[in-house]
Amino acid sequence: MLRIDAMRAIYPELEQCVVVTIMGAVSAELQSIGHRPNFFYLQHAMGLASSMGLGIALSRPELPVVVLDGDGSILMNLGSLTTLARYRPTNLIHIVFDNESLLSVGGFPTATSTGSDIAGMAASAGIPNTCTVDNLGAFSDAFATARAVGELTTIVAKVEAKGPPVFLTDLPLLENRFQFQRHLRNLRTTG
Repeated sequence: MLRIDAMRAIYPELEQCVVVTIMGAVSAELQSIGHRPNFFYLQHAMGLASSMGLGIALSRPELPVVVLDGDGSILMNLGSLTTLARYRPTNLIHIVFDNESLLSVGGFPTATSTGSDIAGMAASAGIPNTCTVDNLGAFSDAFATARAVGELTTIVAKVEAKGPPVFLTDLPLLENRFQFQRHLRNLRTTG
């Protein structure tokens, strides 16, 4: 399964969510599908997308939050799994795209390439719903189930180690920050 195909499969539902992505291929591919003001591309902060998503989910429990993460990123901050489990926001879905490599910085293998199990770690940390999927149908079903259940969920999506040829985007990072902030503020005043 390709990561971009997985994101395309859930893209229509992401319009109704607050979305935080990690740097590199994930953010570049999501932007290539189409930017929305409810998307925040967390650049230059590898490992912290789940932490940022947790903060938003806790401070805005009325909003569904989706974190689009990577295996290298979550492996850099495994403590976030225990923190997610401790606070258990019911409005957070944590998707980890596992391509078993640090694709954005040269393709070096991650620990999942030798058997580390992120969904197993998440479950052991106390996250109530975890799964690993390896095809588009299972991914779409897992996402739909997580949305319906309304409970903290980690979905590990095994994807091919392929990404966009260029990781640059045309959305200035500072503008993304302010646009996202305005979007959240407007949801508070209109919602």
